[in-house]
Amino acid sequence: MIRLTEDIRSLSDFKRDTTGALEHMRASHRPMVLTVNGRAEMVVQDAASYQQTLDALERAEANAGIRRGLEDMAKGRVKPLREAIDSIKAERRRVMKEKRGAISR
Repeated sequence: MIRLTEDIRSLSDFKRDTTGALEHMRASHRPMVLTVNGRAEMVVQDAASYQQTLDALERAEANAGIRRGLEDMAKGRVKPLREAIDSIKAERRRVMKEKRGAISR
């Protein structure tokens, strides 16, 4: 979580003391908000913390997909695997046939 008194700096301050800012981010594992003319302009973060953020996002997206799948099962919005595969193959054949017809015209 960002600490307002420590993790918000002007871009000018960041440029003047980049090494200090990087050390602060590595030690705190928190992102830093950089401001321009008093308004938040960008957020910087150390690579290890950013990777942790990406990993957490990936897990959250996977969990959301699993929840959607379980909800679909509970509401009966599913079909047998063979039926689904046959439907996909039929649609693919239809699209390929249309493409061949468009090319020969």
